[in-house]
Amino acid sequence: MTMNTAQHTKDLLKKVRLIELKTRGLSQHIFSGEYHSAFKGRGMTFSEVREYSAGDEVRTIDWNVTARFGHPFVKVFEEERELTAMLIADVSGSEDFGTAQLLKRELITEVCATIAFSAIRNNDKVGLILFSDKVDKFIPPKKGRSHILRIVRELLEFRPDGKGTDIAEALRYLNNVIKKRSIAFLVSDMMDNGYEDALKIANRRHDLVVLRTADPRESELPNVGLVRFADPETGDMRWVNTGSRAVRNSYRASALKHQQRTRELLRRSGVDNAVITTDEGYVRPLMRLFKQREGAR
Repeated sequence: MTMNTAQHTKDLLKKVRLIELKTRGLSQHIFSGEYHSAFKGRGMTFSEVREYSAGDEVRTIDWNVTARFGHPFVKVFEEERELTAMLIADVSGSEDFGTAQLLKRELITEVCATIAFSAIRNNDKVGLILFSDKVDKFIPPKKGRSHILRIVRELLEFRPDGKGTDIAEALRYLNNVIKKRSIAFLVSDMMDNGYEDALKIANRRHDLVVLRTADPRESELPNVGLVRFADPETGDMRWVNTGSRAVRNSYRASALKHQQRTRELLRRSGVDNAVITTDEGYVRPLMRLFKQREGAR
């Protein structure tokens, strides 16, 4: 191992540890209970019988056991948990953008790690799909801290060959490799088209949640004169006169149109969703989403 490689590995492990400390703490103190309530198991399964206590529902009485012992016993049921959480993370070029506290890619890493630690605290399996203009990597669902740290390492380190975005392909892949119903978190800026049918199909087969990443500068251009912009997915370069009010207004209108179109598409598809931003983070949006789901059940 060369010195550069050793240093790179050391730096990566340090980053993984920092992500673990932050997101594991969040999942332990904030999200694990909310996650459990928002995403239910497959139903209730019989656990045991115990003696009747005041307030127990009459319909839970086990009449056979009651007759045998001469006083009432009730059946106790437990939630049949054993869920699979799939993280579908966008690693396309547009995620390497951020003008606030984090890049969108860093935001994706943190929110995925938080969900993953919340899932394993509830004894659920966690898997990962990384995608750009194709599916770049698949890590099958498993349990355990070492598995989650592997997922975090991939989110931090992986760089795709392509720069584009194909959401439909990622969702088709999910349906092909995960046969049982899962909780699927699609984390992306949704800068793509033609994925509505795939979204609807995935939402029927799985419990699909979309977390849309955003940065404030994607909606508002600052007035800083003539600026050269590069498209992160195509590499195209162009000069933009941000000093022009017409240019700034046109940019803002285009961004708002994309946001509205995405919101409407998600609404039509019946997919639960939230917006997470590089300046405000993901804690509050995720809490709101989990609370809404809990209230709807």
